[in-house]
Amino acid sequence: MAKSKQTRPKAAKAAAKVLTSKSTSSKSKTAAGSALTQSKTTKESTSKKAASAASKVLRDKRTSKDSKTAAGSALSQKEKGKKK
Repeated sequence: MAKSKQTRPKAAKAAAKVLTSKSTSSKSKTAAGSALTQSKTTKESTSKKAASAASKVLRDKRTSKDSKTAAGSALSQKEKGKKK
Protein backbone atom coordinates (compact mmCIF):
# COMPACT_ATOMS: atom_id res chain seq x y z
CA MET A 1 0.00 0.00 0.00
CA ALA A 2 1.36 3.43 -0.94
CA LYS A 3 2.00 6.08 1.65
CA SER A 4 -0.20 9.14 1.80
CA LYS A 5 2.74 11.45 1.08
CA GLN A 6 2.94 13.69 -1.94
CA THR A 7 5.76 15.79 -3.39
CA ARG A 8 5.32 19.44 -2.40
CA PRO A 9 5.38 22.21 -5.05
CA LYS A 10 8.87 23.41 -4.01
CA ALA A 11 10.34 19.93 -4.45
CA ALA A 12 8.41 19.39 -7.70
CA LYS A 13 9.84 22.63 -9.10
CA ALA A 14 13.35 21.54 -8.10
CA ALA A 15 12.77 18.13 -9.72
CA ALA A 16 11.64 19.77 -12.96
CA LYS A 17 14.83 21.89 -13.01
CA VAL A 18 16.95 18.79 -12.48
CA LEU A 19 15.23 16.89 -15.29
CA THR A 20 15.71 19.73 -17.79
CA SER A 21 19.36 20.34 -16.91
CA LYS A 22 21.92 19.00 -19.38
CA SER A 23 24.67 18.72 -16.76
CA THR A 24 22.77 16.63 -14.21
CA SER A 25 23.77 13.01 -13.51
CA SER A 26 21.53 10.07 -14.30
CA LYS A 27 21.16 9.28 -10.59
CA SER A 28 19.88 12.81 -9.92
CA LYS A 29 17.45 12.51 -12.82
CA THR A 30 16.18 9.13 -11.59
CA ALA A 31 15.45 10.56 -8.14
CA ALA A 32 13.92 13.72 -9.61
CA GLY A 33 11.68 11.70 -11.92
CA SER A 34 10.40 9.70 -8.99
CA ALA A 35 9.68 12.84 -6.98
CA LEU A 36 7.92 14.51 -9.91
CA THR A 37 5.79 11.43 -10.55
CA GLN A 38 4.54 11.68 -6.98
CA SER A 39 3.65 15.37 -7.18
CA LYS A 40 0.09 14.78 -8.38
CA THR A 41 -0.85 11.59 -6.56
CA THR A 42 -0.49 9.79 -3.26
CA LYS A 43 -0.88 6.37 -4.90
CA GLU A 44 2.76 6.10 -5.99
CA SER A 45 5.84 5.30 -3.94
CA THR A 46 9.56 5.42 -4.69
CA SER A 47 11.06 2.27 -6.21
CA LYS A 48 14.16 0.57 -4.79
CA LYS A 49 16.21 1.78 -7.77
CA ALA A 50 15.09 5.40 -7.35
CA ALA A 51 15.62 5.25 -3.57
CA SER A 52 19.15 3.95 -4.06
CA ALA A 53 19.88 6.73 -6.57
CA ALA A 54 18.39 9.33 -4.21
CA SER A 55 20.55 8.10 -1.35
CA LYS A 56 23.69 8.41 -3.49
CA VAL A 57 22.68 11.91 -4.61
CA LEU A 58 22.21 13.03 -1.00
CA ARG A 59 25.66 11.72 -0.01
CA ASP A 60 27.48 13.33 -2.95
CA LYS A 61 29.00 16.68 -1.97
CA ARG A 62 29.07 17.86 -5.60
CA THR A 63 25.30 17.62 -6.09
CA SER A 64 23.22 20.78 -6.50
CA LYS A 65 20.65 21.97 -3.99
CA ASP A 66 17.82 21.26 -6.44
CA SER A 67 19.02 17.69 -6.94
CA LYS A 68 19.22 17.14 -3.20
CA THR A 69 15.74 18.63 -2.67
CA ALA A 70 14.24 16.29 -5.26
CA ALA A 71 16.21 13.30 -3.94
CA GLY A 72 15.10 14.00 -0.37
CA SER A 73 11.49 14.16 -1.45
CA ALA A 74 11.76 10.90 -3.36
CA LEU A 75 13.51 9.14 -0.48
CA SER A 76 10.93 10.32 2.05
CA GLN A 77 8.23 8.59 -0.01
CA LYS A 78 9.93 5.20 -0.09
CA GLU A 79 7.91 2.31 1.26
CA LYS A 80 9.44 0.89 4.42
CA GLY A 81 10.61 -2.69 4.02
CA LYS A 82 9.43 -5.45 6.31
CA LYS A 83 11.76 -6.23 9.21
CA LYS A 84 12.99 -9.79 9.48
